[in-house]
Amino acid sequence: MLKRLANWSTPILTFPYILRTRRNHGLEHATIHVLSKQRYNLSGRSNDSGFVLIGDAPTEKIEVAVQEAINRMKRGEHQLAIHPNCGTNLVTAGFLATLVAWLGFGGSNRRDSYERFPTVMIFMMGVVLFSTPIGMALQKYFTTEGDVGNMELISVTRSTATIPFTGRTVVTHRVTTRQD
Repeated sequence: MLKRLANWSTPILTFPYILRTRRNHGLEHATIHVLSKQRYNLSGRSNDSGFVLIGDAPTEKIEVAVQEAINRMKRGEHQLAIHPNCGTNLVTAGFLATLVAWLGFGGSNRRDSYERFPTVMIFMMGVVLFSTPIGMALQKYFTTEGDVGNMELISVTRSTATIPFTGRTVVTHRVTTRQD
């Protein structure tokens, strides 16, 4: 069903700004896959011009990992664009849990809600079980693109930021890419 919806949505998904963002999101995941094999724990956020990696890793290692990810994806390893810790999976779980709660408890008085609570909890367990596979499918068809086209790495820039209210610093790397 999601694949059919994605095919129907092709004009939107291939709009240049959206396609560049989806490709960078896929490359972000692929880069994190490569670096996680080296025991680096990173997260990221993508846009149309590249992505930001959050977490401490040597800049040189990130440059090498981004280039390796691009090369592997160009050779057909499109599955690298999918990552189990993607925010898409979290949003999917949150949306489905909210929907189940809204449908289960909506429009009822307090007594009816108490009586429905066990049923709603069973459906919530279904959300826990099925949200990750649904989120992975959403990544595959909507939020990432495994075909990076003619993408190339332009730069990797390291910086630090202070987390508000804690005073702790976090290392970030801005990865800039170019696509025609």
